[in-house]
Amino acid sequence: MGTWMDQVTRGWLIYELTDSALQLGLVRGVQAIPLLLLSPVAGSFADRYSRKMQVVLTQVANGVLFGVTALLILTSLIQPWHVYVTAVLMAIVQVFLQPARAALISDAVPPKNLTNAIGLNAVVFNAARSTGPALAGVLIAKFGTGGAYAVQGTFFFLATIWTVQLRSARKAASGPHGHLMHGESFGQSILEGWKFSWRNEIVRTALLVVMFVSLFIGPFTTLLPVFARDILRVGAAGQGLLLTAMGVGALCSAVLIASAGDRLPRGMIMLGSVILYGFFTVVFAASHWFWLSMILMCVIGLCHVHSHALVQTIIQSYSPSEFRGRTMAVFHMSPVVLTLGAMLFGALSAAVGAQWAVASMGIVGALIMVVISVTLPGARLIR
Repeated sequence: MGTWMDQVTRGWLIYELTDSALQLGLVRGVQAIPLLLLSPVAGSFADRYSRKMQVVLTQVANGVLFGVTALLILTSLIQPWHVYVTAVLMAIVQVFLQPARAALISDAVPPKNLTNAIGLNAVVFNAARSTGPALAGVLIAKFGTGGAYAVQGTFFFLATIWTVQLRSARKAASGPHGHLMHGESFGQSILEGWKFSWRNEIVRTALLVVMFVSLFIGPFTTLLPVFARDILRVGAAGQGLLLTAMGVGALCSAVLIASAGDRLPRGMIMLGSVILYGFFTVVFAASHWFWLSMILMCVIGLCHVHSHALVQTIIQSYSPSEFRGRTMAVFHMSPVVLTLGAMLFGALSAAVGAQWAVASMGIVGALIMVVISVTLPGARLIR
């Protein structure tokens, strides 16, 4: 909730301070830099040291950052550079939080319940994505951005209290032969993580799937303002409804995964969902009817989470505990690829139009999944 609220609060704050649309983009852009540079280090930390302690420390750091920001706003000392500095610091903290928190799921539940657990995590994630920004908007309207940041900080401290109560089955960081990893340098540890991610065919396949989705299909939402205003002619309110429809589909998908668990043939559903994801984005690109587009966005949300959550399950299931933090760190680098994809979509849209850009990229993404399923037949057999 606190993280999703920040998506609204930080943008509103920088716009209040600068009245600059350019800086709205810049304050988000700077947060991609730590993700690109520090993800491998964060994954190595999660494999070498206590994941639970890493989660606790990063959540406390997030709470402090939000609390300091709230204090600066409420005392009228806030300046634009404060917003940028805290944005970068929060991005650094998030980079170290994500792989440790993701790997803790495998440490906390039996292997037979892992798919259910990750599905439940996706349910909570999408519920927070739906309600967090709305709550931030209400708080900003009633109490200003300072009040919203105070609540965000409180949420992180509450999360820390509950995290402290977790009991992890993982006691120490060890290498593949049972020896402690602490003798390895960080450089060696990072390199070994990348080697494992590439050499393990199942993990490599899952990572390739999420990276190709992030490059060729997922960034189509970047062009939603064009579709809402110029093609469907429904304006900003219509764009909001399209995103809501996608969120509803995503939530339904997460519930299905959490319910079905390991009864799912994960490889087939992962590849099939991405192929359908690409196909339905092509149909969306061709649609001129708003209600058809709403239905398509719901189905797209369903396909997105079915592919994304199952990729995460496969990576965690087929990564030994001593490598899980590093493989999840690679998985969490997909937003960097998503940013590159958004730039590619924008350039292609300028050249051939938004509809052709979305349709052509969707076709490429779907065809790549067909190629993977043909050239790597083992991917279809992943359980």
